[in-house]
Amino acid sequence: MSGNRDRAATAALAAFGATAVIHLSALLAGATLLAHVTKPALMPLLAAHALLRGGPPLLAGALLLGCGGDTLLQVGGDTVFLLGMGSFAAGHVCYLLLFARHGSPGGARTYRLAALYAAAWLTVVVLLWPGLDGELRVPVALYSLLLTAMALGATRARLLSGAGGALFLLSDTLLASGLAKWPQAPAPQFWVMLTYIAAQWLLTRGVLLCHGGHRVGTEEEAGRSPAGPSTRRGSDQSRTAARASTMPKP
Repeated sequence: MSGNRDRAATAALAAFGATAVIHLSALLAGATLLAHVTKPALMPLLAAHALLRGGPPLLAGALLLGCGGDTLLQVGGDTVFLLGMGSFAAGHVCYLLLFARHGSPGGARTYRLAALYAAAWLTVVVLLWPGLDGELRVPVALYSLLLTAMALGATRARLLSGAGGALFLLSDTLLASGLAKWPQAPAPQFWVMLTYIAAQWLLTRGVLLCHGGHRVGTEEEAGRSPAGPSTRRGSDQSRTAARASTMPKP
């Protein structure tokens, strides 16, 4: 049964990768219909992979809410855009809950990163504000604040998660720059989706490693679970006790 589950998880991941390549290629080639068809399929495939690897349902929920946002943003119009942004926002809440559950306690490093992310959020909002339509300004500012909080929370889990959160920030900033009518690079949607797909994959991988999902990495495949802070503390305590027992008694 475990072998079948592993094969299904690998197949889902391969399908996700193939769909991502087809979608990005369609964006570069200007094949709009193919790009529209493949975009909503991305996150469900990644969610299936996560669940088959033993990931938490909340992770699948975050990815499926991303699929809802992906689909709605293809429709067009400010109202539908806001609904899509709301779907992504709900996904960020799922990620925040996951990182609160699996992340390490905040320390001096977290406070420094919080100041850095807060400064980045404020700078981006101030720069984008004049170019945004009036009805989008406040929603975009609030959404970007939630996204920034998610990216900061991701830094408390794994390095992969932190990288995923930063890429998500970059992806949505690129998208918002288009809304603000900033000059765009060639094939702007390609860069938005490239960074977004990479972000979701890194966040998924990081959560699976934190959660201890079934065979999510080389440590698990070798029969070992990744050592979290509590595990490392326990090991350190055991080594200290062992050393103490060999010391001569006064």
